[in-house]
Amino acid sequence: MKPRPLACAFIALFAASSLFAETKPAAAPAAPAPVKPAAPAVKLPPQPPDVAAPKLGPDGNPNEGFIRAHESFVKIAKEGKAKLLFLGDSITAGWGSKKAVWDKAFGKYMPANFGIGGDRTQHVLWRIQNGELEGIKPKVAVIMIGTNNSKDDSAEGIAKGVTKIVETVRTKTPNTKILLLAVFPRGEKAEGNMQRDKLKQVNATIAKLDDGKHVFFLDIGAKFLESDGSLTKEIMPDFLHLTAKGYEIWADAITPKLADLMK
Repeated sequence: MKPRPLACAFIALFAASSLFAETKPAAAPAAPAPVKPAAPAVKLPPQPPDVAAPKLGPDGNPNEGFIRAHESFVKIAKEGKAKLLFLGDSITAGWGSKKAVWDKAFGKYMPANFGIGGDRTQHVLWRIQNGELEGIKPKVAVIMIGTNNSKDDSAEGIAKGVTKIVETVRTKTPNTKILLLAVFPRGEKAEGNMQRDKLKQVNATIAKLDDGKHVFFLDIGAKFLESDGSLTKEIMPDFLHLTAKGYEIWADAITPKLADLMK
């Protein structure tokens, strides 16, 4: 018996609707998340090297990494345990990756390293005026700062910044003896090296802060140099920051004076 035309049409329509029900349409692609525009860079006013100021980011706000490091140092200071304090920039901070040399040379003195990469004199000054010398009573503070100022600031201004730091340490911890290091030489060659020449002027000025009682100036820069005044990558791979051998030279150069001051 042949199916009736109306029945056939009904069957076909039912099959098509079933097929459509089983086949789900593809989901529409999700709209992309809105991209938050980066904060526009702010033209920052110059920071005088002898006026305390936090390190700023390109948006004009305090640099987050700088603030985190500072807060960690404030916490260490409040514990009051450290008897030997290092203050400085990335060259000082670099002791953190040279633990074997650090422990051998200074471990017996209960040392604390308050170095932050990129710091200038005004940043160290701000740090010690805002908690890094609260609670801590070190016998000796080793200070070496100023190289990051050498591009933008005058030798006179940098020396004023270092002087302010020394004065602040003397005021906040008057019983602490200060081992003030000359700013290390930088740049491969001595000839035509404007930054190195400027730092020599700085060192000549801050050397006068040595009073033989509370402040002791020590210039160990020559120990990093070749006979022609050049620096090698063996000591400073970028002609600024030290290798492990460079830190050994630093440790050996200050150990005798430090041992005397720590008595």
